[in-house]
Amino acid sequence: MIVSSLVRPAAISFVHEFVRRAHGALFDPLHPRLQEVLSETYGIMVYQEDVTKVAMALAGFTVEDADQLRKIISKKHKQKQLRDYRQQFYEGADKHGASHSVIDMIWAMIMSFAGYSFCKPHSASYAQVSFKSAYLRVHYPAEFMAAVISNEGGFYSAFAYLSEARRMGLAILPPDINASDWAYRGNGRTIRVGLMQVKTLTRAVVERLTEERARSGSFRSFHDFLRRVRPEPAQARTLIRAGCCDSIAGELTRPGLLWRLYGFQGSGHGVLPIPEEYSATKKLRHEIEILGFPLSCHPLELLRSQLVGLRYIHASEMERYAGRSVTMIGWLVTEKMTQTKDGEPMEFITLEDTTALYDATLFPDVYRRVCQLLYPDQGFVLRGRIEQEFGVPTLTVEDLECLSERPFHRLTPSPEKEHSFRINDLIWFAHGEQAGSSPIIRRRFPSRKVDLAHPEGSGRRLPRL
Repeated sequence: MIVSSLVRPAAISFVHEFVRRAHGALFDPLHPRLQEVLSETYGIMVYQEDVTKVAMALAGFTVEDADQLRKIISKKHKQKQLRDYRQQFYEGADKHGASHSVIDMIWAMIMSFAGYSFCKPHSASYAQVSFKSAYLRVHYPAEFMAAVISNEGGFYSAFAYLSEARRMGLAILPPDINASDWAYRGNGRTIRVGLMQVKTLTRAVVERLTEERARSGSFRSFHDFLRRVRPEPAQARTLIRAGCCDSIAGELTRPGLLWRLYGFQGSGHGVLPIPEEYSATKKLRHEIEILGFPLSCHPLELLRSQLVGLRYIHASEMERYAGRSVTMIGWLVTEKMTQTKDGEPMEFITLEDTTALYDATLFPDVYRRVCQLLYPDQGFVLRGRIEQEFGVPTLTVEDLECLSERPFHRLTPSPEKEHSFRINDLIWFAHGEQAGSSPIIRRRFPSRKVDLAHPEGSGRRLPRL
């Protein structure tokens, strides 16, 4: 309960002191009158009710005035100006023998509740949710992770949660028209990707699909699916390119399924061909384009050729290297900009490798030097020092570079054909023509589009494969 209430932006300066005291460090209350009032929270104000109790105990506020002060600070009630209560607080605390410096410290703690804080019952409900979530994660990991992703309200992206699920030993199954629902589904040790993850696929089509499947059974073939669901051509193409129809394709490749879709629309003549299957590289592009991330592998695995000769440690090994300078690799997951007390910009970032998530800090000098490199969907090489506090290791970054800018070696993703590419090139193919794409990504290649001639030579243009 205490921790969930204390972790709020304005109270960060009190967090370390709270953790130190919670681990057994001795401390004296700021004033004897606060010893009993704040005994439960190690002498630190945590809940909104603490504002009321401190104002009454130290400054002699009435219950009504103390509660009004709490409401004004939380911006819910403004019948009286805060400066009036501040003066009343200082005068009352002074009468009870508190020094001006002590009053300043206590008032600063009170003001840390401004705008964003919790009352104790709210914290209790959060603690209950936290406990239940932890229980479900341990005993029903697949179902829990599937629910978190489907809820779309977590702190991380779906890709980050799926990476964590893999590290938990869960198998991630691709979206499938015979096995997927709209939401993600967990069962045993597997998570099935929901059709909600397929970009441009409408919920109406998915509901039609799942209702038909429930009414008449699984789809026996691609033609059976088209006949029973009657999806719009664009929606059907998306399902094909996302691999959702692979289980009912039989001997047909994905390009072959597109030809069958074209024929079903009444545009095909004669025997339709079965073109060769897409290369592994093209399938990966489609995953990034349609799902938003590579599903078949971790993106850092695609950069393994650029790690040749690089000595680095894994995130799961960080505790062993506390206090030492190391090299690490990571895929950027989230970032949070902030400022030092002098107003200088800095940033906290969360990255992951194939073993764990980890946090890194870029202090102002380093941040100014490398901030232009910090784009999403990027792999990085980071050099710095591992700091450990209360058993939690973090990386203080001293230097950072994009993996895509390192000397490149030829990569062979499939045994049939060699390809030389970078993960950012694949991301460009997937996102390069979408509004808001990063210039770092968009500069990679010119646009490439392929049109196929009609098989009977009529000159009509076929959909892009």
